Amino acid sequence: MPELPPVPTLLATAVEALGGTARTGQQTMSAAVAHSIDTREHLAVQAGTGTGKSLAYLVPSLRHAVESGRTVVVSTATIALQRQLVDRDLPRLAQALEKPLGRRARFAILKGRNNYVCLHKINSAIPDEPPENELFDAFAISRLGREVQRLNEWVSDTETGDRDEVVPGVTDRAWRQVSVSARECLGKSRCPFGTDCFAERARAESGQADLVVTNHALLAIDAISGIQVLPEHDVVVIDEAHELVDRVTGVATAELSTGTITAAAKRCTKLVDERELDRLENAAEAWHQLLEELPAGRWDELPDGGAQVLALLRDAAWTVRTALAPPGSSAPQGEPEEAAARNMAVAAVEEVHDTAVRALTAFEEPDPAARHDVLWLAVDEVRGIARRTLHMAPLSVGGLLRSRLFGAATVILTSATLQVGGSFDGLAATWGLPPQLPGRDGTSDIDRPEPSARRVDPALANGAEAPADNSVMRWNSLDVGSPFDHAKSGILYVARHLPAPGRDGLAPAYLDEIERLIESAGGRTLGLFSSMRAAKAAAEILRERLDTPVLCQGEDSTGALVRRFAEDPATSLFGTLSLWQGVDVPGPSLSLVILDRIPFPRPDDPLLVARQQAVQSRGGNGFLTIAANHAALLLAQGTGRLLRSVNDRGVVAILDPRLVTARYGGYLRASLPPYWETSDPQVVTKALRRLTAAAEN
Repeated sequence: MPELPPVPTLLATAVEALGGTARTGQQTMSAAVAHSIDTREHLAVQAGTGTGKSLAYLVPSLRHAVESGRTVVVSTATIALQRQLVDRDLPRLAQALEKPLGRRARFAILKGRNNYVCLHKINSAIPDEPPENELFDAFAISRLGREVQRLNEWVSDTETGDRDEVVPGVTDRAWRQVSVSARECLGKSRCPFGTDCFAERARAESGQADLVVTNHALLAIDAISGIQVLPEHDVVVIDEAHELVDRVTGVATAELSTGTITAAAKRCTKLVDERELDRLENAAEAWHQLLEELPAGRWDELPDGGAQVLALLRDAAWTVRTALAPPGSSAPQGEPEEAAARNMAVAAVEEVHDTAVRALTAFEEPDPAARHDVLWLAVDEVRGIARRTLHMAPLSVGGLLRSRLFGAATVILTSATLQVGGSFDGLAATWGLPPQLPGRDGTSDIDRPEPSARRVDPALANGAEAPADNSVMRWNSLDVGSPFDHAKSGILYVARHLPAPGRDGLAPAYLDEIERLIESAGGRTLGLFSSMRAAKAAAEILRERLDTPVLCQGEDSTGALVRRFAEDPATSLFGTLSLWQGVDVPGPSLSLVILDRIPFPRPDDPLLVARQQAVQSRGGNGFLTIAANHAALLLAQGTGRLLRSVNDRGVVAILDPRLVTARYGGYLRASLPPYWETSDPQVVTKALRRLTAAAEN
């Protein structure tokens, strides 16, 4: 094969073909990614909005894949970015680079099996049991029927069977009626629809691709399960890398409730002896009675009677599992429909058994900071019915990522927000990477022929866990900046004169401040609130005070609300977490972003509190490492909603005075873009009025 052009040449070709302009940050990043691939050294790149980071990692990734014959995996956290890559960026890029690469690069998208419709399930009568709180809800059942009917009509037209193509979307409950998990699947060879299976087709296409786009959840499943889900690869690019730990934690979290146990038992009806089924149902009743007597909150040890009930549940589930199909057998026997029903029953009962075992073994380690899991009981009320669920989540996923991700491939991590408190080390510790050496933070080794190794310090910064084998883990970091001149384009206003936020909702002074700011901006406001209750309360009150429209998250789909907000500059949009990270509205419709408070995690969040205590037990600062880092990332994401193009101008208003009065305020501000800062209300209102007048002329 002839030698391929270098990455800078390919990038220039791609930018010209796509009608773009050369960007220094993009060029620097692409060179760093190429260097990382060549040296097999991991890389963390912070690339601000407008850098063109997708192209910066796609070009060297495609070159490597074509040259080496090895697949590159690109993982994202959001559907929006997956769509951008697969529907827009990659088709245009493959065409632009076809001649210099010698052939058109192949790409594919791959998701978990339950993201694709199951042809066997949709063509057979294997329904899921409705959740216990919907058994007597006629409206919910009729809505479910309508959605399933729509899915049956859609499946005859779809080419991919991908849930993301269903517009408008359907509930998770409806989708479960037409999909299966990997554990429930019959397998291609046994399924009568195996040759037409959408999931199998997607997997086959990914096996032939140079580059596979997937999501953080599937990446986590591939690492956690030990079963190869993704095709063989030697490079992984993780975009939206600030979301990685939360997504991996979500995949590794298990739940155990009376409803999940009884649903598993119902799946086994007519498939096993009634005596075995009675034993599982009795165990479910014992579990229900145990949880009913316990308050919500974290478990530092098993409650009285907990070990006995969990052992009863474990043994009953395993007895039913063995009766369904002998362990180790290749697949349940019988006709395909019967085998599919049995497969689903096996998967449901195995999940109950495995979760009970996990709970039983959670406290074998006496030191809480050294335990693998955090357990807590949550009580949620749905339509007046209290649902008690035991949750189990890993205390840390750093060890898992270090061994199963960083130990298996070269990893490129990128996002607009990777530095917290001005350093990459905060996130790196959660990924299982060692801290950077003094004097090396935020720099790159791309000009060094032989990058120096960063040897693991067993103590690790901030009390992070050390690798068991004290091995060498090489990684570089790089901040390529942003094309935006933040100091000239945006103002960071902190309302120092307001009282510190309390626990009783928005104080009247906060509502007055929001009203004054929105009036000065003529609408054009994205209000980001720390809770949905605060967002709804603010929307309700301010609709009575303002002459401009106010939309609130939950009143329509988020996509529809954002479109209405973007189309009418006088409109304001209030919402919570998903808006902090998912809104991209360039232009005059958005000139003011309001944050009601510093988004610290809830002080009663069992997992984050446990992680904080674990850091403190190692001598680190638990507050800064966990709570402040969590808040810093969200603040950076929220304030990043303001400038989405080089022509944007506006104000970020943070109403929480602690950002400038508290000792940790400087640490949090170091994570934000370098806006011009002020605490003078008059300066801000005058600036907003000038922006409004300019936009209206």
